[in-house]
Amino acid sequence: MPGISTTELNIVQLCQRSQVGKILPDALYVHASALSKLDPALQKLEQLARKVTSQVENATIIKFSFNKPQIVYLFYPDFDAEAHPVLQSSIQVNLKTLEAGERDYSKTDNPPVLHRKETFVTPDYPHYATFAWLTKQEEVLGLLEDSRGIGLRQAWERRLRDRTLVIHDHYLACPIQTGAKPTQAKPKIQRHKAAIARVTASKPVRLAVEAGLFPSETTYFDYGCGHGADIEYIKRLGLFSAGWDPYYRPDESHVSADVVNLGYIINVIEDTAERREALVNAWNLAQKVLIVAAQVLISDRTRGVIAYGDGIITSRNTFQKYYEQEELKSYIDQVLGVDAIPVALGIYFVFRDEAQAEIFRASRFRSRATAPRIRLKVNKFEEYRELLQPLMDFYTDRGRLPAVEELDQGALGPLQSEFGSIKRAFKVILQATDAGEWDAISDKRRNDLLVYLALSHFGKRPKFKDLSPTIRTDIKALFGSYQQACTAADLMLMSLGRTELIEERCRQSAIGQQRPNSLWVHVSAIDQLDPLLRLYEGCASRTIRRPEVATVVKFHVQKPQITYLFYPSFDKEPHPALHTSMAIGLRDLHVRYRDYDPENPPLLHQKDQLITEDYPGYAKFAKLSQQERKWGLLEDPKAIFDHHGWEQCLAERGAELRGHRVVWRKDATEYQRQSAR
Repeated sequence: MPGISTTELNIVQLCQRSQVGKILPDALYVHASALSKLDPALQKLEQLARKVTSQVENATIIKFSFNKPQIVYLFYPDFDAEAHPVLQSSIQVNLKTLEAGERDYSKTDNPPVLHRKETFVTPDYPHYATFAWLTKQEEVLGLLEDSRGIGLRQAWERRLRDRTLVIHDHYLACPIQTGAKPTQAKPKIQRHKAAIARVTASKPVRLAVEAGLFPSETTYFDYGCGHGADIEYIKRLGLFSAGWDPYYRPDESHVSADVVNLGYIINVIEDTAERREALVNAWNLAQKVLIVAAQVLISDRTRGVIAYGDGIITSRNTFQKYYEQEELKSYIDQVLGVDAIPVALGIYFVFRDEAQAEIFRASRFRSRATAPRIRLKVNKFEEYRELLQPLMDFYTDRGRLPAVEELDQGALGPLQSEFGSIKRAFKVILQATDAGEWDAISDKRRNDLLVYLALSHFGKRPKFKDLSPTIRTDIKALFGSYQQACTAADLMLMSLGRTELIEERCRQSAIGQQRPNSLWVHVSAIDQLDPLLRLYEGCASRTIRRPEVATVVKFHVQKPQITYLFYPSFDKEPHPALHTSMAIGLRDLHVRYRDYDPENPPLLHQKDQLITEDYPGYAKFAKLSQQERKWGLLEDPKAIFDHHGWEQCLAERGAELRGHRVVWRKDATEYQRQSAR
C-alpha cells in the first residue's frame, strides 16, 4: 500500500502553525479530543494512520513528528485522574510504509510522565482550568524549570521530595503528619500578615452599624482586631470600643461587650482545635450579638499556592481556609448551637436574644410601601391632619392599627383621647383616602410575614413566645393566630415544588424581563414581586444571602435555581456588560460562580423591563428601548447577545450610541437610513 508524501502536504509547517496542541522542537502533541480542531490536512493524515491498526482507538495523545514521516499514538489511561499521568504504551505509524510498531512502558520502573496537560487540550475541555491551575502552581514554585530533568517518573518524584511537596487531586500540598512521625516539619505560618491595614471600617462592622446594632450606649469588642481600624471606627461613633490581637495587641484584656466582632479570623487559623476555640471564646464575650466573618470560596483554590490541611498556604506564607457559604453557616451553628443569620457572603450575625434575632430576620423580608394619597378634601381630616399623620405612618409600616399597649409610643397617645378610639381616628383617614389602598398595604405586610415564616421552616421556627411583641401583634391582627399563619406559610412553601406553578407566576409577572426559560428582575424590584416568587428567591438568599454586588436576579422556570447577575455599570451604560454570575441550586444549595470574558461579555438589553417605573432613570431607559425597537436593532436576540454581536448589529444598521440615544454613524449609507424608517 503506497504511503503519503509529507513534503507535498507541508506537514511540519501546518503543525508549527497549529493553534491547538503542544508544539515542541521535534513534534506537535495533541489530545485525542482536539483532533477535530486541527487543520483538515492534518486530520486527513491522522485518519490514514489510524486505519493501519485498530489498537490506536483509545490513544490519549497523538504525536506528529517533524524529523520523520511518523505519527505516534501515546497511551495515558489516567490522563484525567492523575496530575502527572504515566505513559503506558505507544504505537508508531510510519506514514510512508504504513507499518506500525508498538512499545510497552507498563513494566518499566521509570516511565515517562506528562506535564502541562492543559497544553494538549482545548480551553473547553472539562478539566482545562484544573490542569492550568496546577501548572501555574508548579511554575510559581520553580518545579518545571530544567524540564529535561523531570521527564521521567523517578526524577519528577525526586524533585517533589526535594521541595517537600506532594500532589493531591491536582493541587500541590505540604505533607501533613501521619501517625507519630511527621513526614515534614509543620510550615511556619505567619498569621499576622493576613491582617489588612484598613483606613475605614470592615464590611462586617459596617453592615452591623447599618443594621442598627449600635444604638447609644452599645459596647464593642474586636476579637482578633488586627491593626484596629474597626475599633477606631466605633470610637468615632462615641461608643466604648476595645480589642485584642495575638500579634498586634497581645497585652489587651478580653472583655465582654454588647457586640463582639470575629472578623476574618477563623479562616486564617490552620489548627482546627484553635479555630474552634476562637469562635467559642468570642461567643462567650458577646452579650447581645456576635459578628462572624470568613473568606468564602469563590473560585476553588485559585487564590493560594499550596494546599495545607483543610485550606491553603498563600504566597505571603499565611493560611486561608475558604469556606463554602453553607459550610460556614453549618460550622457556626454546630460549634455554638445557634442559628446564625446570613447578612452577606461570608458574614453572619448571631444573636443572644431570640426575639431580637426574629425581629432582624423578619425585617429582611419587609417590602416597600407608601401611604395612600389624599384624594378628597375632608374638613375633619384637614383639621387633625398633623395629629393623624403618625397613625398613617404606623399603618403603612405594620399593615394594621396599633394595639392598646402601643398607643403610648410617641405621637400615637393623643389619638385615643381626641377621637375616643383608634378606629374612629382611622375612619377619618378613610374618608380622605382610598380604603382599597390601605387593604393592599395590609396584604403586602401579610405576604411579608408569610415569606418570613415560610423560610423559618428550614431552620428552627421560633415559638410564638420567642417573637417580639410587635411581631406577635402583627400575626394576631393579620392572621388571627400563629397556627393559621404558619399553616398558610407552609402551604405556600410546599407549592414551590410545583415547577409549573413557578413558571405560571413568572409568566404572569408584570415586573421583570421575560426570557425563554427564565424571568429577569432587578434587585430593586424583588420586594414588589408575587409573594411566591419572593419566597422562591428567599430560598436561595436565606443561607447564601443575596450578594451585595448583585444587580439582576434570574428566576429559572425549568429547574429549581436562582442566579444572581452582576452588571456593575447597569445605571451608566445603555447596554451594561455582565461581569460575574452566581448560580444557586435550590435542591442542594450548591453555588457555582462564573466570570465572563471582559473582551466579549454578554450584554443586557431593554433595561427598563427589569425595573419598576419609580426607578431612577426608568424613562431614559424606556425611551432607548423604544428607539432601538424602531431601528430594528433588537429583532435577533441571539445575534446581539454579546459585545461583538451588538457592535456588528449597530454597524450593519449604520447606528451608534451616544449615551442612552441611538444616532446615525457618520458613514451610514442612504440605504441604511431608509431601512430604519
